[in-house]
Amino acid sequence: MPDIQSAEPDSVFAKALKEGLLAGALALGLFFLVVGFRTDQNIRNELILTQRWGLLAIFVLVAGVGRFLITYTAPWREERKKNKRAVVAKEPSAFRRSFPKIGLALLFVYPFLIITILALSQWYFTGQWSYQSGVQGSLKYVDNFGIQILIYVMLAWGLNIVVGLAGLLDLGYVAFYAVGAYSYALLSTHFGFSFWLLLPMAGIFAATWGVILGFPVLRLRGDYLAIVTLAFGEIIRLILINWTAVTKGTFGISGIAKVTLFGIPFTAGDGGFAKTFGLPMSSAYYKIFLYYLILLLALLTAWVTIRLRRMPLGRAWEALREDEIACRSLGINTTTTKLTAFATGAMFGGFAGSFFAARQGFVSPESFVFLESAIILAMVVLGGMGSLVGIAIAAAVMIGGTELLRELEFLKLIFGNDFTPELYRMLLFGLAMIVVMVWKPRGFAGSREPSAFLHERKMVSGEFTKEGHG
Repeated sequence: MPDIQSAEPDSVFAKALKEGLLAGALALGLFFLVVGFRTDQNIRNELILTQRWGLLAIFVLVAGVGRFLITYTAPWREERKKNKRAVVAKEPSAFRRSFPKIGLALLFVYPFLIITILALSQWYFTGQWSYQSGVQGSLKYVDNFGIQILIYVMLAWGLNIVVGLAGLLDLGYVAFYAVGAYSYALLSTHFGFSFWLLLPMAGIFAATWGVILGFPVLRLRGDYLAIVTLAFGEIIRLILINWTAVTKGTFGISGIAKVTLFGIPFTAGDGGFAKTFGLPMSSAYYKIFLYYLILLLALLTAWVTIRLRRMPLGRAWEALREDEIACRSLGINTTTTKLTAFATGAMFGGFAGSFFAARQGFVSPESFVFLESAIILAMVVLGGMGSLVGIAIAAAVMIGGTELLRELEFLKLIFGNDFTPELYRMLLFGLAMIVVMVWKPRGFAGSREPSAFLHERKMVSGEFTKEGHG
């Protein structure tokens, strides 16, 4: 009689191998014409068919190997899920307790850490120490990997109030982002107001539009709410395109005023930042200043979210998310609860929009398309709805990963000089989302501490929560 314990892994391996081969064959059939060939035109406008067998092979291998791993690890994942279906009352590890503090400390020293690393690398290769070269070289890393990620972290934390805490599916969040950006652009251009005055004004304008959106959707939920919010985002974008007398349409608004440090501009003149503090002239100082500004704005968003969650308003949001009918039966005013959720989330979107306009110096409707709302919502879902740390990790992985694709020039050695890695960022982004949703269906932080507890604080498994809200 064969040993069952030894025969079971073999059957699982055979099943996984069979499904992996089948997935590879299906991928070959689906992508053979789409990926395997590319049509070009020569000088005589003749159609040329270019073969891309290497790229096709990668697609097939990813599909086959991915399906094999999913099937082969299914028993292990099921066993792991069963073990987590109980309330976990154990004390979290010291690293887990201190992870937010460690991450926060790294965020504050990030620009200087990059500058030091670049200066040390130059000293290692050339034998000459130049801290100023490190400052100038840090421009790309501070801007593309620092400021860009923190903008999306702030946007995702703002949307988390609406989606993660109140449970209202909003697909038009980018509209509030656009309202904040255009409020700053128009008022600073026509009236000369400073950034520090327009920052709260942009938040107030965006919150007002959040209330305007909230009134029509008070009786809607689920898919119907998503459709209305999607339409709202498209309406705002079309207004920006067609109201050319004010927004200049697709040409956008340029020459937007920059942020100043207590009235000190970051210019090359005598009254500029570098001359005032006796520093060599460099555009990196302005980017470092913007980095710390958006970091403080993002931390303000997190602090307000944490404080509101512990207040009666935050408890009402979570009650609304779990069951609106039960929430209404408890005497909670669902109208006010929904409006405050939309207004608060929209306010932080307006803050981020005004910062975006000041950073870019130019705004146009192309920056506020539906894809931006989808990306921000994906960060909230992948990070774990309601979890600030998980959402921040998801934003760093998604935005940092797409920016990192621009640096992968070595891929041209495999696919040819015509291959541009950034064109495939959305494809890789979609594959990464599928992988995360398979392995962590409730996001990076599927379990979290409840906002309210009776005697002692306990971590609650995602199995006991609706849609992984926790």
